[in-house]
Formats: sequence, C-alpha cells, structure tokens
Amino acid sequence: MSSVVDRWDIHPGHPWLRGLRPELPVQFDENMGLWGVYGYQEAFDILNDPRTFSSRTAHLAPITYDESLNDGDLTQMDPPDHTRYRKLLSHAFTPKAIAGLEPRIREITAELLDGIAGRDRFDLVTDLAYPLPVVVISELLGVPSSDRDLFKKWAFRIIDDLNGMAYLTGGEDEQKEVDEATAGIQPLLDYLLEHVLERRKRPREDMLSQLASAEVDGVRLTDNEIVNIANILLVTGHITTTMLLGNTMVCLDAYPDQGARVRADRSLVPTAIEEALRTLTPSAAMSRRTTRDVEIGGVAIPADKMVLVWLGAANRDPRQFAEPDAFDAGRDPNPHLGFGRGIHFCIGAPLARLEGRIALNALLDRYPGLAVDPADPPVFFPSPDMIGVRGLPLRVG
Repeated sequence: MSSVVDRWDIHPGHPWLRGLRPELPVQFDENMGLWGVYGYQEAFDILNDPRTFSSRTAHLAPITYDESLNDGDLTQMDPPDHTRYRKLLSHAFTPKAIAGLEPRIREITAELLDGIAGRDRFDLVTDLAYPLPVVVISELLGVPSSDRDLFKKWAFRIIDDLNGMAYLTGGEDEQKEVDEATAGIQPLLDYLLEHVLERRKRPREDMLSQLASAEVDGVRLTDNEIVNIANILLVTGHITTTMLLGNTMVCLDAYPDQGARVRADRSLVPTAIEEALRTLTPSAAMSRRTTRDVEIGGVAIPADKMVLVWLGAANRDPRQFAEPDAFDAGRDPNPHLGFGRGIHFCIGAPLARLEGRIALNALLDRYPGLAVDPADPPVFFPSPDMIGVRGLPLRVG
C-alpha cells in the first residue's frame, strides 16, 4: 500500500491508489453506465485519437446545464475548431514566452515567502501554492492580481460544489449539484465580462485584449466566448499548479528518504514533481465519446457512448511503470499522463512545471526542516475526479 495514500486516506473510492488493479484495463461501469478505462496504453491511445474518441460529450450527459458555458470551451472541442481556438492562446505559452516569465515568477515567490518570514508554521496553499500561479495568470490575462482572494473564493466554491462525476451519473441530487455549481461560477463570469467589455473600449498589452481583437475564420470572438476562455485559463491555470506543488510536498514528507534525496540533489526537483504528478494525478479523469463502433483493450464499445479515462489509474499501470505504487523522486523516464496527451495536452503544463520548480527550490532553500504536522493534516479536494490538497499546514522546523 502506498504510504502517502494510507497516511492521509486520500480518496478511499480510488482502489488503484491502494495497489488494487481493475480486472481489465477497460470495463463497463454499470453504476455510471459508461466504459471505464484504467490501462495506460488504452488511455494513451484514446487521448491520441480524437477522430474516434471525441471531446464533445455534453449531449450524452444525463443532466441539463447552461449551454452558454460551452462557447469557447476548448475542452469540448475537436479539430478543426479546437486547432483554431487553441492557436489563439499558444503564443502565450511558447518555450520562449514561458522562459521570459521566470524572473517574475522568482520575484513573486520571494515576495510571498518574505511575507511569512519568522512564522513557525504556515499553510502552503494559502501562502504560496495558490497565490503564486494566480498572480502569474492574472498578470497574463490582465486582471488585477490583487483580486486573488475573490478568485480563490469563487474557484474553490466551484470545485467544492461540483462533484466532477455528477454530470455523468444524473439524478435529482446531481442535477441540483450542477445547478448550484453553475450559480456559483456566475460571479466570476460577470467579473471577467466587465474586464472584456473594458478591453473592447481600451485595449492593453494583455491576453484579454488580444482575445478581444482576435478572429476565428474572419469572425470576432463573442464576449461570452472570451469570458469562458478566460475563466478556463484563470481557474485551471492556477489550480493545477496549486495541487502540483502541494502534492509534491505531501509526497516528499511522506517518503522521508526521497525528501532527503531531493534536498541533497536539487537536480531531482523536476523529476520529483513529475513523480508527484504520476502518483497523485491532479486531474484524475477525462471523458470522451466514441464516434464509431470501436474495440479498445479487447472490449467492444458502440458508437456515441461515453468512456471515462482514469488517468490516475493509468499512471499506476504496472505494464508501464516498474513498482508503480512506489514514489521514486528520480524516476526517469516517466511518461505519465498527468497533463493529458494528444491535442488536449495541457497548454499551461510548461508554466505549471516552471512555477513548481521555482517554488519548491525556494521552499527547500529557506526551510531545511519543513514538515507536515500530523496533528493538523492536509485537506484534499473532495471531488473524485481531482486529487490534490486544498489546505496544507506545514511546520517550519
């Protein structure tokens, strides 16, 4: 059994976190009425074949929700639409653009850690892992980073309100859950709309202004499309880094030998982050729809059916990873699916990795005795399709 999972009882409903494997890499889930995919190769093949496994799954959901939220939602797009819309954002996430952000990320990290200097304990999420990526993505978008407490309240409410599986399972309670989550996101959408309208009048040197003047096939993006794109960037642009950094610290604390190894050899910081992404995959599941009758993993699936790709399970497949339940800070190669694969590979992955590397090194530099307090344990997001800390109290030494 993986000690980090056992120690904090992370997501009891995920057996693969506890060394238990599904009988087959693909099998029908009678409770959810869809096909679950648990094997690495099967997940890899699905994510790399958008023609057969479409991202447009909304019409299969057994619940109803505000369809306007789909406008500009790249996660629900297939080529060629996905290709055109993603191109609007790609310039901000090129290797050169990301490298250019490094000095600012170091500056923000230092400022945040200076702000908690002298304290004998702090919360990693509240004091660093949340504000760091929010300030960075806010500055890219052009919204005031000083509003980050608002973003946190809205984003955490959305995540807490919405069980990610609710839209797949249906039922009266699930419909209510989705309705409440939709209502919870509206203040953030209204906030972003104000900034979009302002950019229409007075453009600046920021991503919102660029989106306000952007065209797809000669047609300007609508306000609603821009708002939804900005919402996805703002929420996913910070929550992944928040969980990445928090999960890495939890793992280094739970495996003291690996923690000491990373402290002694900082070249292992990037591989330790990758290993945390593998063992505690933040986005644990992705849905896809079959566009034709297909066989995957020896299982026949009819056309227009939902498949749920469990990245968290695939990342622990013993056919792909030696000792899959062990945390190895130096694991290399480590072709995990923590950021997805194929055309929907997380566009912000290089930025999240850079933020994680800078922040983790800064923490190790300043706090040689940093540790989780067993009397004040970490708090994990409750949604079963997400694995990550939303609160992580740490003792300085």
